[in-house]
Amino acid sequence: MPGLLLSYYGDDFTGSTDVMEALASHGVRTALFLQPPSAEQRRRLGECDAIGLAGTSRSQSPAWMDAELTPAFAWLRELDATICHYKVCSTFDSSPTIGNIGRAIEIGRQIFGQRQVPLVVGAPQLRRYTSFGNLFAAYQGEVYRIDRHPVMSRHPVTPMDEADLRLHLGRQTTSSIGLVDLAALASAEVDGTVDAVVAKGEDILIFDVADEATQAVTGRQLWRLKPSLGCFVAGSSGIEYALLRAWQEAGLIAGKASFAAPGVAERIAVVSGSCSPTTERQIRHATAHGFEDISLDPRELIHRSEPAIAEAVAAGLDRLGQGRSVILHTALGPDTDIGAEFEGEGDRNRIGQALGQIQKALVERAGLTRAVIAGGDTSSHALRELGIFALTTRLPLPSCPGSPLCTAHADAPAFDGLEIALKGGQVGGDDYFSMIREGRA
Repeated sequence: MPGLLLSYYGDDFTGSTDVMEALASHGVRTALFLQPPSAEQRRRLGECDAIGLAGTSRSQSPAWMDAELTPAFAWLRELDATICHYKVCSTFDSSPTIGNIGRAIEIGRQIFGQRQVPLVVGAPQLRRYTSFGNLFAAYQGEVYRIDRHPVMSRHPVTPMDEADLRLHLGRQTTSSIGLVDLAALASAEVDGTVDAVVAKGEDILIFDVADEATQAVTGRQLWRLKPSLGCFVAGSSGIEYALLRAWQEAGLIAGKASFAAPGVAERIAVVSGSCSPTTERQIRHATAHGFEDISLDPRELIHRSEPAIAEAVAAGLDRLGQGRSVILHTALGPDTDIGAEFEGEGDRNRIGQALGQIQKALVERAGLTRAVIAGGDTSSHALRELGIFALTTRLPLPSCPGSPLCTAHADAPAFDGLEIALKGGQVGGDDYFSMIREGRA
C-alpha cells in the first residue's frame, strides 16, 4: 500500500504494543519505536504500513504534555500517515493532573490544525464497551460500569469515579464534547444522522461502541469522515479494531496474518510493579507452576536503589542459575500498594526504572532470550533501561489481546532479538506468565 496507513502515539508502553498487536494480526506491518528513530533504525525495520511511538503521557502532567507531546505530534504529522492516533487506555483512567486526555487532544488539535477530533474508547475485543457515552469494562467474567469496577474505581493514581465519558473528560478540558450514540449508529440513514451530530460543531466527538456491529459502523464512519474532519483521532485500540474492518471492506488490507509459535523458553524473567489483583493471581499461578518469586520492597528501590538493585539481581541470577524462571515483584495485589507513602509520581517512576535496570542485568548476565515486564506505568519506565529502540510483533495473543509477545530491536547484541512481553495490570488470564514461558497463544 502506498505511504503509511497509520501512525500513533501510545500513552504508555503496554497500550502501544496493544495497538501494534491489533494491526500486525491483520497483516498491517507495524514498527513501534521508543523515540523518533534515525534513518538507519527505520531502514533496519524495513517497509512499514504503520509506525508507532511509545510514550509515557498516561502518568504525566499537563505541563509535561505541553513540552513532550508537542514535538512528538509534530514528528508524527511529518510522517504524513492517512490516520494519526493518540492512543489512550481502554479504561480511560485519567485526571486533570495526571494523564490528562483532554489536554493531549487539545495539543493534537493544534498541531494538526483540526477543528473536531473523533474519540473511540469501546473495544469489544478487550471487553470494553461504551453505551450512550458511558464506559463499561469486564473483570473476572462480569461487566461493570467503570465507576463500579472493582479495580478501576480504586486505581491507585487515577481512580475512575465517573462512567459518563463526557463528564469525566469535561473535567480535563474546556473543549466541547459531542456524542454519536448507539441510536445514531443504528439509524437507517446513519451517514446523515452522524453528519447532523458533526454539524453541531463540538470539538470532540465520542463514538459509542458496544459490540462488533457498532464497531463496524463506527469504523466506516471514521474512514468516511477523515477527508472532512482530518487525520487526527483519539481513543483506545478500539480505533484500530474499528478501522481494520473498514480497511478490509475497502480492499486496503488482506486480513488475518499468521505467526509461528516461538516454542518453550527454558527460563524467563518477569519484573512486576503492578498492584492489580489480576497480576496478583498471575504471580500466584506462576509460582504454583515452577516460577520462583522474589518480593522486592519498593521503598528500598526508591531510597537505596543501587544496593537494592544489586541484591535483587543477585537473587534473580541465583534462581535462574538453578534453571528456574523467576518473578521479581514490588506488590502482590492492591492490599500491598504503598503508593500513599510516595512523594509524587517521581517515586513511582523510579520504581519502574529500577525494575528495568534489574531486568537488564538479568537478561544480559543470564543470557535470557525471553522476558516480561508487568504493569502499564512500570513498562513505560522500565523498558527504556534496556537500550531497545523498537519493537515488532513476535506472537499475538488472541486469548488475551493487548499484551503480545514482541521482538526487541537494539544495538546491543544481548537485547537485539530478545522476545519480550509488556503486560498491563488488568490484562491476561491467570496463566499469562506460564503462557509466555511456553510460547503459546
